[in-house]
Amino acid sequence: MPSFDMVSEVETTEIRNATENSERELATRFDFRGVKASIDLQSDVITVSAESDFQCRQMLDIVSNNIVKRKIDPNSIDADEDCTHTGKTYALAIRFKQGIDQPTAKKIVKLIKAAKTKVQVAIQGDKIRVTGKKRDDLQAAMALVREADLGQAFQFNNFRD
Repeated sequence: MPSFDMVSEVETTEIRNATENSERELATRFDFRGVKASIDLQSDVITVSAESDFQCRQMLDIVSNNIVKRKIDPNSIDADEDCTHTGKTYALAIRFKQGIDQPTAKKIVKLIKAAKTKVQVAIQGDKIRVTGKKRDDLQAAMALVREADLGQAFQFNNFRD
């Protein structure tokens, strides 16, 4: 019976490459000359720090542009709303959504079942397994999830006939 797994993952190497490209761009930007600003990567969390809140927001734009250039979906970015102020610097943490959380998984199951496609959907930890008799039904389920705006990037892997 054909099946596939639906996951939400971001490759660590792509995150690292985007961070390094952002650091290079920050070093060449005219508006950041003489400003104490840095971009740091620690265990899949990018921390940008600068002397003002506005500069942190600019650095967030730099990082997000480089993430898009590395073909990472911008929906996978989870940045803090407000910059944290410590001493003379402001800092902003940028995290990446890894795995499918329970509320989102339930929305996906509800969405697929409401479409009345002939597939079975099972939540398995942080991924979802979809099985059906026909390959076309599975592809219809994929299209449903791609069209729905769930605020997260999904990948479909382990497609078996």
